Amino acid sequence: MIYWPLWIVGFFILYILNSIKVLREYERGVIFRLGRVLPQPKGPGIILVFAPIDRMVRIGLRLIAMDIPPQDVITKDNVSVKVNAVLYFRVIDPVRSVIEVQDYLYATSQLAQTTLRSVLGQVELDDLLSARDKLNAQIQEIIDKHTDPWGIKVQLVEIKHVDLPENMVRAIAKQAEAERERRAKVIHADGEFLAADKLTQAADIISRNPQALQLRFLGTLSEIATEKNSTIVFPLPIELLKAFTFDKKDKTK
Repeated sequence: MIYWPLWIVGFFILYILNSIKVLREYERGVIFRLGRVLPQPKGPGIILVFAPIDRMVRIGLRLIAMDIPPQDVITKDNVSVKVNAVLYFRVIDPVRSVIEVQDYLYATSQLAQTTLRSVLGQVELDDLLSARDKLNAQIQEIIDKHTDPWGIKVQLVEIKHVDLPENMVRAIAKQAEAERERRAKVIHADGEFLAADKLTQAADIISRNPQALQLRFLGTLSEIATEKNSTIVFPLPIELLKAFTFDKKDKTK
């Protein structure tokens, strides 16, 4: 029977305890054994990493929200603006995120910045302000295509703020005011056209029935009479006086 010295047993126990690693539910461990990566990441839970043979790299699988700092962009119609955005992505292949790129966070950030400037530089200012959903989808597609070999999935890109020069803000305000005035004039003209059309139809109906004109005239007088402290001046139709006139022939008779 072989008896090991106590210091060897103690060293072995300490080595085993030091080799025990605990990975959270959202973490995976990429193991390099003698410089070669193991095909499958370890975790979550308790794993054994036998140093110095093994070296572990922790990779988080949670969704990452990365702020894209403001970028100076010159639009297609030569307007200089500053645009910032936010990028949402996650690691779906821990092994590729370690061996295919040195620092996937830094690489994704730089790719997002250059893509943002490139895409927004190909559109006009009006499209940048009004078609954000389309631009967000286009930027997301480009970034996701380039980060797929790194084991990264881009889920969402949102343009947060567009900082316009002060002179452009005034010009856009004037343009919006002119557009509102144009719409008001068009609506007013449409109303006048409809009113004229209805009045024409009413005149045709009244011309076929002269009594309708008298009824309309009396109705207007009743509406005016409801107002207090008002003086009403109206012409007296000759037709109303015919009932009080008589011919000279009738008088002689």
